[in-house]
Amino acid sequence: MRIMRPSRHLVVFTRYPSFGTGKRRLAAGVGAAAALRFQRVSLAHTLQRLRSDRRWQTWLAVTPDRSGPWPRQFGLVAQGQGDLGKRLARVARALPRGSILVLGSDVPGLTRDLISRAFHALEGHDAVIGPSGDGGYWAIGLRRRPSIINPFHAVRWSTEHALADSLANLRGCSVAKLAQLDDIDDAQALARHPQWERLHARHHR
Repeated sequence: MRIMRPSRHLVVFTRYPSFGTGKRRLAAGVGAAAALRFQRVSLAHTLQRLRSDRRWQTWLAVTPDRSGPWPRQFGLVAQGQGDLGKRLARVARALPRGSILVLGSDVPGLTRDLISRAFHALEGHDAVIGPSGDGGYWAIGLRRRPSIINPFHAVRWSTEHALADSLANLRGCSVAKLAQLDDIDDAQALARHPQWERLHARHHR
């Protein structure tokens, strides 16, 4: 793991794009080849938007652990084994001290301004969460002081209960909500964002 020392850590949770792995719900609707193209282009587009911002250190939390190559300008941490909740909790514990904001690489409405607002909210709250329209969430942030909270225990991932389960784990903590955004998990979500279809088409030429 490449260690860096700012007080704000932005973590992009991502899988190394390869045929037949990841984005299974999307692949069921658009095919495995189109889902792989989506993985590659959305990851590249997200990292392009996030690079070179000195207000936080950007990390890639990657799976498989020994995958790559990955862009060298980002910090790198392995997700490790287990379900999504165990991997999220492991990464939250592994990073240097400071607030942490975790998101995926499949959020069309993501902006640096939203990230800045999330970190600002963490100055006065224990956690922040960005809901998505399907009952999940596109981002979650933790202040991680004086101790690390674990909102990821027994969450029903990839269901309409994921947000509610994580909020239940945060009961008794102060939680700020971010704007609701889509993340692209299936063909229906992709169809709601034709600008991403056009982006992918340009990269596919």
